[in-house]
Amino acid sequence: MPSEKPGESLERQQVLELVRGSLAEILEITPENIPESASFGDLGADSLALIELVEALEKDLGSDFAGFRIEDEDLEDLKTVRDAVDYVCARLGSTP
Repeated sequence: MPSEKPGESLERQQVLELVRGSLAEILEITPENIPESASFGDLGADSLALIELVEALEKDLGSDFAGFRIEDEDLEDLKTVRDAVDYVCARLGSTP
């Protein structure tokens, strides 16, 4: 979970680790087996797994970043791990 104070942004690497960690738990694989370039389909993630990922990210980030949400209509644009990381970084105003 992020250890930042409210209002601080996460660095991209921290967001990547958070996404990988959540995906690893959901898909029951190790984070090291989740390349940033992998599509969710390649990882075996179905739509239910993506919903679980969104819920995990909203829970993990919501305590430090009040109101953090991944909009339902944006889900269809998230095809890869990189897409998810970029999306979260953009929503948080993170540094590259």
